[in-house]
Amino acid sequence: MTSRRLALILFALALGLGLAAWGRDRVDEWVDATRMPRLTVPVGTEVLARDGSLLRAFQVADGRWRLDPGPVDPLFLDMLVAWEDRRFPRHHGVDALAVLRSAGQALRYRRVVSGGSTLTMQVARLIEEGPTGEWAGKLRQMRLALALERQLDKAGIMDLYLRLAPYGANVEGVRAASLQWFGKEPRRLTPSEAALLVALPQSPETRRPDRFPKAATAARNRVLERAADRGLISQGDARAAMTEPVPRRRRAFPALAPLLSGRLARENPGAVRIETTIDAGLQRRAEALALRAARGAGRSVSAAILLADHRTGEILADVGAADWTNRGAAGFVDMTRAWRSPGSTLKPFVYGLAFDQGLAHPETLIEDRPTVFGRWQPQNFDHMFRGTVSLRQALIWSLNIPVVKLAEALGPNRVAQALDRGGILLRLPGEAPGLALVLGGGGVTLEGLTSGYAALARGGLGITLSALPGGSRDMPSAMFGPVAAWQVGNVLAANPAPQGARLRPMAYKTGTSYGHRDALSVGFDGAHVAAVWLGRPDGTPVPGAFGGDLAAPVLFDLFDALAPVPLPPPPPQTLTVPNSALPLPLRRFAPAGEVSRTAAQPAAPDRLVLLYPPDGSVLDPAGGLVVKARGGRGPWTFLVNGAPAALALPRPESLLPDPGPGFVQLSVIDAAGASASATIWLHPAELTSR
Repeated sequence: MTSRRLALILFALALGLGLAAWGRDRVDEWVDATRMPRLTVPVGTEVLARDGSLLRAFQVADGRWRLDPGPVDPLFLDMLVAWEDRRFPRHHGVDALAVLRSAGQALRYRRVVSGGSTLTMQVARLIEEGPTGEWAGKLRQMRLALALERQLDKAGIMDLYLRLAPYGANVEGVRAASLQWFGKEPRRLTPSEAALLVALPQSPETRRPDRFPKAATAARNRVLERAADRGLISQGDARAAMTEPVPRRRRAFPALAPLLSGRLARENPGAVRIETTIDAGLQRRAEALALRAARGAGRSVSAAILLADHRTGEILADVGAADWTNRGAAGFVDMTRAWRSPGSTLKPFVYGLAFDQGLAHPETLIEDRPTVFGRWQPQNFDHMFRGTVSLRQALIWSLNIPVVKLAEALGPNRVAQALDRGGILLRLPGEAPGLALVLGGGGVTLEGLTSGYAALARGGLGITLSALPGGSRDMPSAMFGPVAAWQVGNVLAANPAPQGARLRPMAYKTGTSYGHRDALSVGFDGAHVAAVWLGRPDGTPVPGAFGGDLAAPVLFDLFDALAPVPLPPPPPQTLTVPNSALPLPLRRFAPAGEVSRTAAQPAAPDRLVLLYPPDGSVLDPAGGLVVKARGGRGPWTFLVNGAPAALALPRPESLLPDPGPGFVQLSVIDAAGASASATIWLHPAELTSR
């Protein structure tokens, strides 16, 4: 023992005796006159998942990890009191018996056998960060300890210790230490873990397990021996605990939903706890999927995922970046809130508005042919045209010409207003929306896009999505009616699943922005809605990136983590009939000023007509392609894509060889040179739809 420490112990003994001789009244006056420091100890903000588990914690202003203790294992508290201050429940801040015992042992053995400092005196030193080896410091600790006991109860003093106890480097408090060394909350600790957390504050740097494992192990074992001697644990449990290795590395503090947590902490300065609706398990799943997809897509590619319960508006998972620590991929940018092109993902809302306005029906036929809109002539993604198709086919195949025709008939302003009612805010290149909006010619956020698809899932009524409990609100007005919303969802539910994905009840749409800058997929089932984005945050292209290839598999993998919830049945007033049973104005879409061919007079009996397959049909011929015509003069000749397939037939019907998958132009010519034709689509399942 150093002479300095011996002198301090003797000073403490003399001071205690002097106080006793001074008289109680004068001691009370002295204690009551103590200048008190602030007893409010700031702790870092915590962002919590819906089950109360920690998503992310933040350091206090001076860069220290210090957290609200929360529930602590009773075994740790019992070990702490047994080791540091056995009479803590009974003394008033200074333990005179402990001081006498410490002084007597020091004088007898010429070394420090036990200290005389109480837990309250340690709190006094920690709260002021005062010195331990100075006469004035020791006197100040004793005086402040006596004053603390008069202002706080024992639980309050213990709470301060649990917040302030030093554990090395910039870590303070038992909870931060437990997370750092064991990766767990301190509410349940093993005897070995509890003993190590008791031992470390006495010499936090020289006993750090990652640097000095032997010293840490020896200190822990001494605490275990004391605990066994006091009957806190059995001798057998103590021996077993002594065989356990101490942790050899410091763990990172939890960082689930890091970008969301950071935003919430900034929006709620000074908050100790911020509760969220995030499901920790789903968040881990989503983050793992985003990281895997981004790494497989190329250098500097990031990903974003948003998953919500569209019935309540609660956000269940929020991934703003694939790797928030990757500066090369701008991982610090929250891509759920970044403005990006939506590609084709806004098309379903145009169809829903057209259905709701009575302009069309999913089985309505429309022309997919080269069309000029003013000076703009859009193309389909694959630069092919399908001729006459149903709107159902046009939406599934994500054709551009039909949706622009619908948007022109509705008016771009009306489309933009419907999107706004569903929570999809737009950033437009000009002051007013144009037709290019429906093909991705504007900016939306992934959060807004998810809100819009939530409205589709909710019968057209939008809801604000929120990660805060009770933060969601229904939109004041619907995008469109429940029938139109169901019709769109019913069409999207027929979208083929990505290759290898498990089939499930889900309606979804993919999108790819111009130049392959954004790959998107958005979908919903009867309870959940989710959106996936992949791309480069700086907007540079990702060659070969398609929503169907990159984003859709991630969307399906995410839904695999959810219990399947079926899509709702159609509303009672829904008209579910084939094209032939529709009212005449709905059989074929005709823009204003154009006479519907379906509504025109039927062909004369002797006019050559191709009866089967009808124009715009989609077939999977097995064993050959059946063709039938009516009228005209025989013999009849059938052509496939301009090439003769059956010559000079005595009857206007035949079984043609299967020409294979894809777009087919089928024609019939009679002896007089009259002709009829149809555009059909064969083997759609064998084709890849982007």
